[in-house]
Amino acid sequence: MKRRDGGTVCVSTQVGCSVGCIFCESGRNGFVRNLTPSEIVQQVVLIRQKVNRIVFMGMGEPLFNYDNLIAAIHILRDRNGLNFPTDGITVSTVGPVNQLKKLREEHLKIQLTISLHAATQAARNCIIPHMHMYAIEDVVKQALSYSQRHNRKVVFAYLLLPGINDRSSDIRQLAKWFKGKNVMINVLQYNPTSNSKIRAPQKQEMVAFKHQLEQTGLEVTIRVSHGREIKAACGQLANTYNKAKKQQK
Repeated sequence: MKRRDGGTVCVSTQVGCSVGCIFCESGRNGFVRNLTPSEIVQQVVLIRQKVNRIVFMGMGEPLFNYDNLIAAIHILRDRNGLNFPTDGITVSTVGPVNQLKKLREEHLKIQLTISLHAATQAARNCIIPHMHMYAIEDVVKQALSYSQRHNRKVVFAYLLLPGINDRSSDIRQLAKWFKGKNVMINVLQYNPTSNSKIRAPQKQEMVAFKHQLEQTGLEVTIRVSHGREIKAACGQLANTYNKAKKQQK
């Protein structure tokens, strides 16, 4: 993704995904395997342009490939590696609690984004069904603990799904958790996938939701998606090669 001051590379950590978000194409064919540290790093090396931001937000759940993720980050940061600044590295995760606790203790002050997408357990279980074993309150608690430990502003990604997670009670709960905390809410728009049951919010709905959150005292942005024209926007990355092989059998 080109920026005025360089570029952002969106890095995958797995082939396929086991998380099962209803808005994401990546897990439709299931989980295949973890990427090795070298495969992760190569995604950055092979970009032949200036890169000043690395976001682990591609295919797969980064913290489910924890050891290889951490090894790759160390290679990227190492002076004998790419010597990449820590401030430019972001890990985006649905927030498996045990791995969040481990990440908190790492000597890596990387940026953290939590794919929250809900303000209640019931709504999150609907949106991210394979994460039902983790209480949403524990995910929030561990993310805020990471923020305090490393003095980092944590971003909570919130895909707006009309009728599912945009109620007044959702707004009140988000304010209860995050008002006065070192947090930013990043409101996302749904990028079309094969799930025809999801209704994408209109622009005015996005703006209205952002305004209501801001009225409670929260810092809020609306994410601008890139890559829709090649089906590479958030939620659209899919392993079509293995899918084609299955169909041929």
